[in-house]
Amino acid sequence: MKEKTVEKPTALSAELCPCQSGESYAHCCAPLHQGTQKAKTAEQLMRSRYAAYALQLVDYIVETTVPSQQTLLDKAALQQWAENTKWVGLEIVSYQPRVGKTQSAVEFKAIFEVDGEKRFHHEKSLFVHIDGHWFFVDPTVPLPAMKQPCVCGSGKKFKHCCGGLL
Repeated sequence: MKEKTVEKPTALSAELCPCQSGESYAHCCAPLHQGTQKAKTAEQLMRSRYAAYALQLVDYIVETTVPSQQTLLDKAALQQWAENTKWVGLEIVSYQPRVGKTQSAVEFKAIFEVDGEKRFHHEKSLFVHIDGHWFFVDPTVPLPAMKQPCVCGSGKKFKHCCGGLL
């Protein structure tokens, strides 16, 4: 990923990270958001994506989605959702570092508010490790047919790779 500057108030650096890690933003997700570090685990990437939603860093959300799906994402809709959503909590339910040769899974519960109403999102997300980077596999965009090449670029058919894990 390209190095980039995240324009946020400097006070944010000293605040606790929105990802609920208990660390300061400066020592947790900021280096990932700025492109100066890459996520070491799928769980770290998942937390950084949650923080990116909380901070409305839509470009980061797109860049950390598996490359073959990035053009399928609706950036305007993601931006609108981020702007109209207040993220208030994250709980990691489980983390499976190996569900496949290059895949990991993170089950989480996110708490957010829309129009003053508290809502919950519970998901088990699939992440894939490609060329030293972790990426999110987005099940909400069109996925390949089971006999087509996998979204992760493994060269395998989708049904024998990520498709069997979604």
